[in-house]
Amino acid sequence: MNRKRITILSICTMAAMVMPLCGLHGIRAVLAAESSAVNSGHTAYNGMVDLGQGDAEIMIIGNNGQSLSGKCFEMFQLFNAEKAENSESVNYTFNEKYRQALQNVTSKAMGKDENTEQDALQITEYQVIDYIQSLSGEISEKADTEQKTEGYYSQFRYFVEDLRDEIKSSGLSGEYIYVDSADTDNTVTVSGLQYGYYVIDEVSGSDADGGEWYASALCMVDTASPSASIHIKSDYPDVTKKIKEDDGADSIGGDGWNDIGDYEIGQIIPFKFESLICNMNGYDTYYYAWHDQMDEALTFQNDKNRIQIIISNGKKEYSLKSDEYNVITDPACMDSGDTFMIEIDDIKQIADREFDKKNHLGHNDYSGITVTLIYEAVLNDLAADRTGRPGFENNVRLEFSNDADVQGKGETGYTPWDTVVCFTFQLCGSKINEAGLPLEGAGFRLYSDEECRNEVFVKAKPNESGSYIVINRDSLGGEDHTGGSVPEEAAEMCSSEDGNFTIYGLDQGIYYLKETSAPAGYRQLTEPVVLTVSPQFTSGRNNYVPGEGATSAILKELKAEAHISEFYEGLRSVEEVTLNTDEEEGTIELSVINRTGSRLPVTGSAAMPALMGTGAVLVCGTFFWNRKRSNEREKQNRTRRTL
Repeated sequence: MNRKRITILSICTMAAMVMPLCGLHGIRAVLAAESSAVNSGHTAYNGMVDLGQGDAEIMIIGNNGQSLSGKCFEMFQLFNAEKAENSESVNYTFNEKYRQALQNVTSKAMGKDENTEQDALQITEYQVIDYIQSLSGEISEKADTEQKTEGYYSQFRYFVEDLRDEIKSSGLSGEYIYVDSADTDNTVTVSGLQYGYYVIDEVSGSDADGGEWYASALCMVDTASPSASIHIKSDYPDVTKKIKEDDGADSIGGDGWNDIGDYEIGQIIPFKFESLICNMNGYDTYYYAWHDQMDEALTFQNDKNRIQIIISNGKKEYSLKSDEYNVITDPACMDSGDTFMIEIDDIKQIADREFDKKNHLGHNDYSGITVTLIYEAVLNDLAADRTGRPGFENNVRLEFSNDADVQGKGETGYTPWDTVVCFTFQLCGSKINEAGLPLEGAGFRLYSDEECRNEVFVKAKPNESGSYIVINRDSLGGEDHTGGSVPEEAAEMCSSEDGNFTIYGLDQGIYYLKETSAPAGYRQLTEPVVLTVSPQFTSGRNNYVPGEGATSAILKELKAEAHISEFYEGLRSVEEVTLNTDEEEGTIELSVINRTGSRLPVTGSAAMPALMGTGAVLVCGTFFWNRKRSNEREKQNRTRRTL
């Protein structure tokens, strides 16, 4: 029996407990913990931190796709460990700091199991060891036995949680480990530890009163051997947000879904959130909600007919019905700064019903199950005041259940924010003659096709003469540049007194600017100006970082060209012009020239008096010459008659 007691806690080498409950992660989620770690703890750089207390070490291995960087852990050494010379046995003794917490929790647990009261102060370390062993049911004979994962929702796990809560309620703390950066293989090695028995808790945030609270990624690990490793599988549901770029989808990949896009004002923009469902076993219900923070230049389309929520396991898809989720826009019911929320009160019930793979314990297999939310927003008129950089950002994060012991919604956690961005541009046109004189009153219309049949409608921008805002046909019941009704506010553009006209809200692509009427005294252009807008974005279109839209990292360059064809004085000329642009302002400069024409000769010209004078001289001269010849002939005739 003594041998059993001495070696009993070596079962902890099989009890590196991995909790699949969801917690709050990311740098934003560990602010309180980060402060504690920096002030009184230890920071891991590149996955390494040395506590300088002994020769043992613990490697923390992150869950696949969920980086350890930015996380914070709190380590409690519950027992000291003394190994036999050949590691054939190990003896554990209380760490006095946590003796009372261990006694209290074990006393309550044993009393509950045996329906008797247990005096906590009389609980010995061997009783604690025996009780922990009884929760596992397996005995390890050696100190260096390989550690195994404990069951997901066993009594052992609940004991560890109760112990953690008891320690915290006693005002005690452990060693904080803040992860500045993980190793390249997403691990963190905590070295310089004493041999012992540890609880490792993943600190996940703070409550409204500033007190820390914890994710249930709680592990117990035995360092009776020089090194041990544990897998932190807090299994929180990560979320990835994408925006669909409708131009050049083939070159972008993913059918155009990425982090960056550009659009016309009035165009409908699709957004997509993809997340991987975590392990929900142990929960009665599981709350799942998307929080969206949208730039004011984007208008959410609050229409369930245009919202899709799809749960899939790769083989089967299920689309949620309208009564299985809620759309919330009331600020009083949302977090500060949210534009809207879409929530599922119990996604577990839906997943269990549609993807039932429960085992004999009633635990479902949620591996590989994804949730996709697709919704739409419209780029509204406010975008006209902020063309170019920094663009219009849209942020999303998930709120989810993270305490299986609480009925109903209970405590919830959040994922880090994920952000996408979009842009729009403006054309700054000027109507002039070849001498640079501004021309007022030239009429224009904009088209999307070479035949100039599909007009890109515009409306007058309030309080700005010669300024117009694009009305994309998406907003008119059509599709981008086709279909839909003609808006009542649609206007023909006209150059202002200074010859200028501005079109706000252009997308990348080809436009045809057609002159519909020329200024007084000028000939109308017969062919439209062909305008090609080509913004150059970063090649890393799936790695947008909030705020980068204001820099050259995303919108690297704005290119634009104009194809101008003219017919003048019997000759046709074609010119390809590279236009001046400004990425910061999102502006494209275009000059449309009407040339002054040569006048045809008409009667009443300055040469007429000379012509008439010359004609009169010729007429008079001819008259007198003929008269003289006539007199000479008459004289000759009289002479002949005399003879």
